[in-house]
Amino acid sequence: MRQLIRNATLVNEGRSYVASVLIEGATISNIYEGKDTYPEGLLQEVDDLVQGEGLFLVPGCIDDQVHFREPGLTHKATIESESRAAIAGGTTSFMEMPNTKPPTTSLEAWQWKMQRAAETSWANYSFFFGGTNDNADELKLIDRAHTPGIKLFLGSSTGNMLVDNPSTLERIFSETDLIIATHCEKEDIIRANKEHYLATVGADHLDIHYHPLIRSAEACYRSSSEAVELATRLGSCLHILHISTERELSLFRDDIPLREKKITAEACVHHLIFTDEDYARLGNRIKWNPAVKTRHDRDALRQAVQSGKIDVLATDHAPHLLSEKEGNCLTAASGGPLTQHALIAMLDLAQQGLFTREEVIDRMAHKPAELFAIQGRGYIREGYYADLVLVDPHTSYTVTKENIISKCGWSPFEGHTFNHSIVRTYLNGQCVYRDGKLQPQRPTAEPLLFTR
Repeated sequence: MRQLIRNATLVNEGRSYVASVLIEGATISNIYEGKDTYPEGLLQEVDDLVQGEGLFLVPGCIDDQVHFREPGLTHKATIESESRAAIAGGTTSFMEMPNTKPPTTSLEAWQWKMQRAAETSWANYSFFFGGTNDNADELKLIDRAHTPGIKLFLGSSTGNMLVDNPSTLERIFSETDLIIATHCEKEDIIRANKEHYLATVGADHLDIHYHPLIRSAEACYRSSSEAVELATRLGSCLHILHISTERELSLFRDDIPLREKKITAEACVHHLIFTDEDYARLGNRIKWNPAVKTRHDRDALRQAVQSGKIDVLATDHAPHLLSEKEGNCLTAASGGPLTQHALIAMLDLAQQGLFTREEVIDRMAHKPAELFAIQGRGYIREGYYADLVLVDPHTSYTVTKENIISKCGWSPFEGHTFNHSIVRTYLNGQCVYRDGKLQPQRPTAEPLLFTR
């Protein structure tokens, strides 16, 4: 099948320019830069002609941190339900985290997820292999071509996969050249803060406002700095997930290109949008680990996206039922759905002048592809897979319960109107989302191929 997206504004590789893109089968066969520069007669030869004038055409986003809850937690979400939400939001590839039931800490568990995704996923897929205090030998069995890296929880979060044995950490950091992706919060600081506030305030009064005080900025910095020290000493490839504080930014560099970095940083959409001032309005709906923190922290993260200290933008999409989000800051579940609205949220921030739209696409598509060495994705290039998103910057989109696709059925953005909307999403050359609706037939999703 031949499809032509005609005269769209491509946002790609640091530029915005008008071009037409020809898709043949699963890949991009030609890019014709300029208005109507395609060969004479091509319009009559294609099977589908899409008018892209006035629309942005961007590469599909690659989300390096999602929690799709399968197996074991499928009352919250499934690979199928959340990959559908991802596609509707312009994310065409994902890297899923290991804290499911059972956790993805064995070759058997990892293979089960790969098979399940082959059967049900609507987006291109991959799964991190989880490290534990006692599975260092299992890590040697990793399928390097299809696994983005090793995930280590250096602070406890959903799933109780804390890795805190110093000798195990030394072994993992020294024995692998795979990317080690970390959740960094210092457990003894969190524990001490929790005991302090329980003693001084009492459990009945520990509402959501205490969450960033218990899981504090110091807990994040101490854990992140220890991980950086370990990786620097042992020469490891370290990728610290969901940076949430200004102080942590001192651990990263913006003066060298990504290909020269061995220590990299990710920030998540919710830490770039919300602050602790929003707890009064949204309550536990914006309870994440690490916690949403101060306006000062948020603004510093935004500046770090601009400077390049933050290499990758992701969602930490982690749905729970609303009933599980009830309770105080100790008992309410941490995490929430974001994948359906992440791209348009970031483009709205760009429209406000906080970033350029080229920076947004760089951090959400180009840099994940480069960091993880993903073959044939993350850019609009001839010969690459046609993972593409058409975005309308002139038509608004209001989030309602009725148009939420995530299985949990809610969003922290409910009632909010974005200035951008997703018009179409293409996966491997197939139009799978169009004008607010997923297409009836599940597309042919592929496992991501890593070449580093």
